Amino acid sequence: MSDALLSVRELHAGYGGEDILRGVSIEVRRGAFVAIIGPNGSGKSTLLKTVYGLVPLRRGAIELHDEAGTAASLAGKRPSAITALGLNMVPQIANVFAELSVLENLEIGCLPVRHRLAERLESVLAALPLLKPMLRKRAATLSGGQRQMLAIARALMSDPRLLLLDEPSAGLAPRVQDEVFALARQVNALGVTILMVEQKARQCLTIADQAYVLEQGRNRLEGPAADLLADPEVIRLYLGAGSRSAVPG
Repeated sequence: MSDALLSVRELHAGYGGEDILRGVSIEVRRGAFVAIIGPNGSGKSTLLKTVYGLVPLRRGAIELHDEAGTAASLAGKRPSAITALGLNMVPQIANVFAELSVLENLEIGCLPVRHRLAERLESVLAALPLLKPMLRKRAATLSGGQRQMLAIARALMSDPRLLLLDEPSAGLAPRVQDEVFALARQVNALGVTILMVEQKARQCLTIADQAYVLEQGRNRLEGPAADLLADPEVIRLYLGAGSRSAVPG
């Protein structure tokens, strides 16, 4: 059985007449926690959106592998079809239905596997029990951290093998950011493979297994996250020597 779950090769994609991604390649192993970092405009979020079918790819290949290692191309597929294959995404903004209840948000997240609603609801609430007392609350009344938990929970309702997280710490207070990072690691420990784009580079590298650094739409560096966290070039360019600075989103 192949160890690869997602393979992206020589990806070109963008908006209008401009390519934002110019030949990016990544591989995500089953069960891994993979981080994507880099400066503003490097193509981090565009990469996730292209994988999830929100931005059309212009050239290259995106393949999702099943348990036997058989590859299914994601090129040209809509997000709903990609979700049905076992890949889901939590966008950075507008990631919950604010006027609906927490329970209604979770029910919508289960639409790809609606016949398993009771099973998935029980499983997700067992994994994220803090949501149980909030089920009847409108999502609009939740704190920023609670909304992010709900967004992740809603994505988990479809029972994904791979979850894409687009800057989950954006706009949150430092304490809440730490809680969201811990939540992402918790979800990974449940067996869900994670591919996360994040502006808080140091924290992201601390919890990830593998990482890629993008720059100007191309691969700049890659390797085990712990190695990149200690790499003098990464420290100089993105972390700041001796500081806890973040890579701008």
